[in-house]
Amino acid sequence: MKPFIIFFAISCFVGIFRLPIEYYTFLRVLVSVGALIIIYNSLSNKQYNWSTIFIIILIIFNPVFPIYLYRKSLRIPVDTITGILFLLIAFAQKPEEKKEEEENTQETSTHFNQPRAYPRYIIINPKKPKED
Repeated sequence: MKPFIIFFAISCFVGIFRLPIEYYTFLRVLVSVGALIIIYNSLSNKQYNWSTIFIIILIIFNPVFPIYLYRKSLRIPVDTITGILFLLIAFAQKPEEKKEEEENTQETSTHFNQPRAYPRYIIINPKKPKED
C-alpha cells in the first residue's frame, strides 16, 4: 500500500506544473481513490484526525461534483499540501503498532511465569494407570 500512496503524492506534485486539463481530471480521480483508501484505513485503525483531513481532500478533489480552482495560484498550494499529506501517511510511523508490540512482549513474559491452567473438561490424572 505504501507504493500506491507515494504514487498519489508524486502525482500531486506533478500537478504543480502546467499540464493539459486531462491530467487534472485524472488527478481528481486518482486523489479521490487514494483519499478513500486512507479514510477506510484510518477509520479501521480509529485514527479520526486523519480521516477528517482526507474527507476534506476527498471533497476538494471530488470528480463527481468537482470544485474548480480556476487560478493556478490557488491550485499549486492545494496540490502541494495534498502531496505532503500523502507522504506523511506513507512514512509516518504508527504509534499503535508499537503499543501492540509492547503489549505482546508483556503478555508473553507474564505468560511464562504463571502455572499452566487447564480447561475444566480435561481430566488430569497424576498417577499412571495400572496395566493388567
